[in-house]
Amino acid sequence: QPVLAQVLALGTPVSIDTMKARVADWALGQGVAIVNDVWGLQRDPDMARVVAAHGAPVIAMHNRDSADPAIDIMADLAAFFARSLDIAARAGIPAAHMVLDPGIGFGKTAEQSMIALARLDELRKFGCPLLVGASRKRFISTVTPSEPQQRLGGSLAAHLIAAQGGAQIIRAHDVAETVQALRIGAAIEDKR
Repeated sequence: QPVLAQVLALGTPVSIDTMKARVADWALGQGVAIVNDVWGLQRDPDMARVVAAHGAPVIAMHNRDSADPAIDIMADLAAFFARSLDIAARAGIPAAHMVLDPGIGFGKTAEQSMIALARLDELRKFGCPLLVGASRKRFISTVTPSEPQQRLGGSLAAHLIAAQGGAQIIRAHDVAETVQALRIGAAIEDKR
């Protein structure tokens, strides 16, 4: 609690990462600007009402209890987001307040995380901004064995692919390097 007050005092918008409505309600009451629900409004039945009552934007992240290599991950993402958007609409959360996150590394095999990144553009059909956080994720190590601190190159590659696929928001550990990579990628794309 004391840390949150200090961070909010900096004047930068703060996001609360929670799947609990009571935590979101308390944090929004303290001045937090965005709720990041790692279960896409589908775990706590009161979450959507709390978010709507505060008029806050929400990041709805796709998640699964466990990875299932047999499923079509893109179909699962689409069905999950359709449910999240329905829950949000019924609670009165405006569509303009919704951000969708495919949840790279959450309830997915490494291959499914890579498929979600490769086919991210399929999620544009929902008309919401897309957020991707692939920074230092374990799937990188399945391609090039590495510890989290050694995954900058893989993180940058994943985020460049995500931006090309329509991600409008990137969550990263190595902010300066990621911004540089995305700016260079965009500058090169402008020359096509």
